[in-house]
Amino acid sequence: MKSWILKALVSMTVLAASVAQATNGYLTDGVGVKSDGLAGAGSADPQEVLVIATNPAGLAFVPDRLELGLSLFSPIRSYSTSSSLANGYGGAFTIGPNSIDSGNKLFPIPYIAANWQLDPSDSVAVAFYARGGMNTVWQGGTATFAPGPGAAPVTLPGTYGGGTAGVDLMQGFLNFTIAHASLDRQLSVGASAIIAMQRFVARGLGNFAPYTESFAASGGTVMPTALTNNGAEMSYGGGASLGVEWRPLPAFSAAAAYTTKMYMSRLTKYADLFAQHGAFDIPANATLGVTYRPVPPVAFDFDVQRIWYSGVPAVSNPISNLFSCPTTGAPGLNLQDCLGGESGPGFGWRDMTVFKLGVSWELNEEWTGRIGFSHARQPIPNSQATFNILAPGVVEDHIAVGFTRHLANRGEFDMAFTYAPQKTVSGPNSFDPTQTIFLRMHQYILDFAYAWPR
Repeated sequence: MKSWILKALVSMTVLAASVAQATNGYLTDGVGVKSDGLAGAGSADPQEVLVIATNPAGLAFVPDRLELGLSLFSPIRSYSTSSSLANGYGGAFTIGPNSIDSGNKLFPIPYIAANWQLDPSDSVAVAFYARGGMNTVWQGGTATFAPGPGAAPVTLPGTYGGGTAGVDLMQGFLNFTIAHASLDRQLSVGASAIIAMQRFVARGLGNFAPYTESFAASGGTVMPTALTNNGAEMSYGGGASLGVEWRPLPAFSAAAAYTTKMYMSRLTKYADLFAQHGAFDIPANATLGVTYRPVPPVAFDFDVQRIWYSGVPAVSNPISNLFSCPTTGAPGLNLQDCLGGESGPGFGWRDMTVFKLGVSWELNEEWTGRIGFSHARQPIPNSQATFNILAPGVVEDHIAVGFTRHLANRGEFDMAFTYAPQKTVSGPNSFDPTQTIFLRMHQYILDFAYAWPR
């Protein structure tokens, strides 16, 4: 069994090369099919091993089992730009007018998890899962701009005039968890050590070369080599998660958990793109949850999650920092605000607070149903639309349903479906204020899982 699990983990790691998600920014609403069926709620009502991805203390209340799951994730992204009064003149960088749908609309997302109860109080678990990522492919379109001082504007193919544009960020996590429950089973604590890996690609950004720190530092004589179209690069790192669950009454439970920022190795192939010379850590997040069971078959779950994108400069730094780079015409020698610099521009994302409500009910010994809803203000301010063509994670609401079919062999089959309605964010083109950019996204997620006791 241990050998089989190890082989499965290796296979999942390979399959995760196809992962790309965008729900609450680029963190998923839930982790695991039962969590997804509750729109990410249920941290105080653990029903699967993958509760460890949200609250490791919940492991103490999950019986020994092995879980295999697959999500089919379909994000539908598009952007459009209005006409421009400048159209490349006066130093403007005009995008289009374009109206483009992103390619890559279906992604398989696998996971595997298993747990072992060591004694009446202590349990351990291991899981591999994906949580987050961005993937866009913008084929076609044009950009119009003057290639140099005094030059007439030219129109070049691609969203940013550098051919097909987009980014591809894939993330996977290997989670090792231990949990301890008090003898009366009213209190549990848990901790996870998390190994994180991510793979990144950027394309079509060559026209931003003059605004990189390395180009400015060379006096405008050496073009950057770590900005775009450098293929895939892997990054590795890790962090930890701590959690607690309290069950003072049979009808009530509460949970709290915190996952640290994942400190990742730098993306050296894209050191001229991301702030702090290619640093791209994974943000910290925290969850508070409560569950109330008015009658034994029914549970109401309510969770609040906070995601701190502000702790990752490559994600949170505003595009306005770029206008302090000397090669944009700014006075002085402030190279740190150029692309790749210590305070270089990013996507301008703000922190998110996500509210999640779910209800589950045991219809009979064979069937359990779930329904959930979550809401958050999307992380992209209107002023940050220009770079966020690359990563339009703008959805705000998630509507979910799910079920469990309990089988005669004590195994179970689980399924969930999530729909995120379309959200549109519009704002000015930072390089051509006479033009407006519109970002649109909606998405579908279909989850399947099979679990059986060991």
